[in-house]
Amino acid sequence: MNIGVDIRCLMDKQRTGVGEYTYGLLDAVFKIDRENQYFLFYNSYKDVSEILPKWSHPNVHYARTRWPNKCFNAILLLNLIKLDNLVIKKLFTNYKLQIKNLDVWFSPNLNFTSLTSKVKFILTIHDLSFEFLSECYTLKQRLWHKLLMPKKQCERADIILTPSESTARDVAATYGIDREKVNVCYPGVSTIITQNTINITQLREEYDLPEKFILFLGTIEPRKNVEAVIGAFAMAYDLGLRTYGLVITGAKGWKNKDVFQMIVNTPNVRYIDYVAEEDKSALYQMASLFVYPSLYEGFGLPVLEAMASGTPVITSNRSSLPEVGGDAVYYVNPTNAAELSEAMARILRDDELGIMNYELRIERQRELVKKFDWERSAKEFLLLIHI
Repeated sequence: MNIGVDIRCLMDKQRTGVGEYTYGLLDAVFKIDRENQYFLFYNSYKDVSEILPKWSHPNVHYARTRWPNKCFNAILLLNLIKLDNLVIKKLFTNYKLQIKNLDVWFSPNLNFTSLTSKVKFILTIHDLSFEFLSECYTLKQRLWHKLLMPKKQCERADIILTPSESTARDVAATYGIDREKVNVCYPGVSTIITQNTINITQLREEYDLPEKFILFLGTIEPRKNVEAVIGAFAMAYDLGLRTYGLVITGAKGWKNKDVFQMIVNTPNVRYIDYVAEEDKSALYQMASLFVYPSLYEGFGLPVLEAMASGTPVITSNRSSLPEVGGDAVYYVNPTNAAELSEAMARILRDDELGIMNYELRIERQRELVKKFDWERSAKEFLLLIHI
């Protein structure tokens, strides 16, 4: 089969959850599948070859267009071109590959998409935060999502993938989609996380990290609820956590002026910006506790990564997060800073009961992580292609 894959979501230098999910799934698929031909499409006026993953498998090919993005998106929005036909044309022009048609088009994220009726369309919806928490987005972002027409794309799709049962239910209920058309494809854990070889002492010196710290990792934007983390930490400091610092890391995101002001004004809080994948793994392992009180998640990959790293986790009792953490992590109401603060103090207390619970949670987390495996997800994806 000839399979087109939209990899425009892999063009960001700072890869966040969607990019991590897309890379992990495709990488696992390409390691397994040697029969189907994959044609990876992206559009960029500038050279982004240093950013994109470089897969060298003989059945993986790249197809690039060089339009200015605004112009290209407008053409797709008006249905003036069809992506599957465009890829076939580019492959012939650039590589003299005579492909008559694409059998499947896979979009691992919502984007401007226009396809012929003959191609099977598989679409991944990572979450519906733009529907439920529109106030967390800028006006430009809200307009962008509206122009994407997600409901229409879901109706056109032959198969919809989601990273959790929670998001699958959201998609079916919000857009009136037949639940049988929506398939859960869980993410896995990167081997960089599970096989970290970074010198932790060197990294601690490089980032000037405290000996003991609580970690938050995620994009600094309203949905991630970072203000609650800082406020709760300040309260926990008075509850006896005076030997701990708070380390915040992640891409700068948007609508975060108040967050950065709080970082400046709160003692023992450090922001160290976006970090590379291998450094991220070491940060999880160095942290005494990982805190992630997000208001809504389609999956919550940082929670899974922290669990795999053997770091106790506090997260929200909302959306998909209980599905990820099971009975191994500590849940709080993300809008209740006092509850979050008390949870921090309870988990990190030095008495015998606290230490025992700490160790039991870590052991249980590592057991639960085993069900999230990229190879398993890739095999499920390949079965769906042939349905």
